[in-house]
Amino acid sequence: MAKQLFSFLHFLICCCIFSALLSPSLSSVEVEALLQFKKQLKDPLHCLDSWKVSDSPCEFFGVSCNPITGLVTGISLDNQSLSGEISPSISELQSLVSLVLPSNMLSGYLPAELNKCSNLRELNVSTNYLIGTIPDLSELRNLQILDLSINYFSGPFPSWVTNLTGLVSLAVGDNHYDEGEIPDNIGNLKNLSFIFFASSRLRGEIPESFFEITTMESLDFSNNSISGNFPKSITKLQKLFTIELFDNQLTGEIPPELSNLTLLQEIDISRNHLYGNLPEGLGQLKNLEVFHIFENNFSGEIPAGFGDMRNLVLFSTYRNNLSGEFPANFGRFSPLNSIDISENQFSGGFPKYLCESGKLQFLLALGNQFTGEFPGSCSKCRDLQRLRINDNLLSGEIPSGIWGLPKVEIIDFGNNEFTGRISPEIGTATSLTQLDLVNNKFSGKIPPELGKLANLGKLYLNGNDFSGKIPSELGVLQQLSSLHLEENSLTGSIPAELGKCTMLVEMNLARNSLNGNIPESFSLLTNLHSLNLSWNTLTGSLNPDNLKNLKLSSLDLSMNQLTGIVSWNLLQMGGDKAFLGNKGLCVEKSLKIQMHSGLKVCRGNNTKEELLLFFIIASVFVVILVGFLVAICRESKKEQGRVFCDKSLEI
Repeated sequence: MAKQLFSFLHFLICCCIFSALLSPSLSSVEVEALLQFKKQLKDPLHCLDSWKVSDSPCEFFGVSCNPITGLVTGISLDNQSLSGEISPSISELQSLVSLVLPSNMLSGYLPAELNKCSNLRELNVSTNYLIGTIPDLSELRNLQILDLSINYFSGPFPSWVTNLTGLVSLAVGDNHYDEGEIPDNIGNLKNLSFIFFASSRLRGEIPESFFEITTMESLDFSNNSISGNFPKSITKLQKLFTIELFDNQLTGEIPPELSNLTLLQEIDISRNHLYGNLPEGLGQLKNLEVFHIFENNFSGEIPAGFGDMRNLVLFSTYRNNLSGEFPANFGRFSPLNSIDISENQFSGGFPKYLCESGKLQFLLALGNQFTGEFPGSCSKCRDLQRLRINDNLLSGEIPSGIWGLPKVEIIDFGNNEFTGRISPEIGTATSLTQLDLVNNKFSGKIPPELGKLANLGKLYLNGNDFSGKIPSELGVLQQLSSLHLEENSLTGSIPAELGKCTMLVEMNLARNSLNGNIPESFSLLTNLHSLNLSWNTLTGSLNPDNLKNLKLSSLDLSMNQLTGIVSWNLLQMGGDKAFLGNKGLCVEKSLKIQMHSGLKVCRGNNTKEELLLFFIIASVFVVILVGFLVAICRESKKEQGRVFCDKSLEI
């Protein structure tokens, strides 16, 4: 034992002596290499200020060294806003084990000289602006982690990565490669547990050799053009917890054996051409947190087991052909954050436990065949941001607590059969940007509390039975761009305060029982493109000054009781049809001819041109008449003279 201890101490002493002899020269080389590396970078955060001429680089920010030799073994400068190019001088660091430079703004080419760093185990330059063809780094046989993803590399896909058999994590996706295929010998990477080949312009099928990598835990081949049937061999990968195959061209059905991958936490196979029923066993994947299959052609029902899941957070099946009743307990036991089951054929009662955990932020179930009432339990969704259940067969009144959700940004109950009133609690939904209740059976007055929603940009209440006056409080909504109140039973005059909603792009108040004049304040709505006030009982003279500043692409004032002259600019905006049904409206004769208008000509409202023409004609007539009378008078005098002479001769 003592002899072994002596040998070990002797070894340490030798190492120290060796280090003492070699370190000064090697350290100076490494300092110079690092300073050269710094020289080609811009450092707005001054994280490299400690990189100065010194005897040792071990005190440099982001640099780590071997405690015995003092040589540089690691550089870690993650997310430091560095820009510039990676200097080839980095290859002078012969003991470098890790080079970690992600999430910066580095540009230029990746130096091929990195091949000289034969001890390198981790190379991460992801999320930068690097360009050009990736150099062949096959000589880095010790590499375990390679991340070149999310850059602007081009050229052929780096198939040489299959030579790096020690790799545990491989990420080269999200670049601008030429179109290519996954290398057939990808199965050489027997130790691989993580692979990221997303957005790499890959086509063809996934090689069978890939499914022999039994250490695989996470795969991402998304956003490519991978084709063929959904790979049944994927069920060999028993350690798999993430499958990302979305945005490809896969076909076929999900193999029932997929449910044998009991460690699965995330499945995203959306936007493919997959079809068939969902295997019942998927409902037994108790670790599942994310399940996305949207935009495929799946049919049948959701497996009942999804209602018993404890970990489900994200669930999206929109744009499929799924049908039947939804699992009764769905969301009851899981920390659900987002559900989108839109545009399917689900029927029966609306699931009532979606907000049980109180964590739901997105509830999208539009375009189905749900019936019955909307559950009051959804009032628990205090963090809900989007609520869209439009285009169903739902009925009854909306629970008052739903109206006042404090974080909700979009509420869309359109195209159902809801009844009742909008609760005054709507005034507490101060994050609301869009309220859509179109085509229901809502009634009562429009609550003035809507004026408290400073962020409201779109208000669609059309196609209901709202009554009473339009609240003047709507005039304080400075973000309002769309206002649709048509096809209700609204009465009274149009509030002048609406002219303060200067962001309005479209306003439709048609088919109500509104009266009074068109407010002069409408001249302030300079962003307005579409105005429809038709089918009301509006009166008063059509004052062109009220609308002269507007640049409307659509105008409809028809079927009212307006009077006055339709000006040229208004007629140009709306055409004849915009003014039909207003018996008191007319156009000047010259405008009727010029615009080929079918509107009647104004009577008793001669234009200046007509008056001038009348004056000229009258003047000419008078001149002619006077001349005629003068001529007659002269002729008469001559005749009298001749008679006088004749009488003289007779005498």
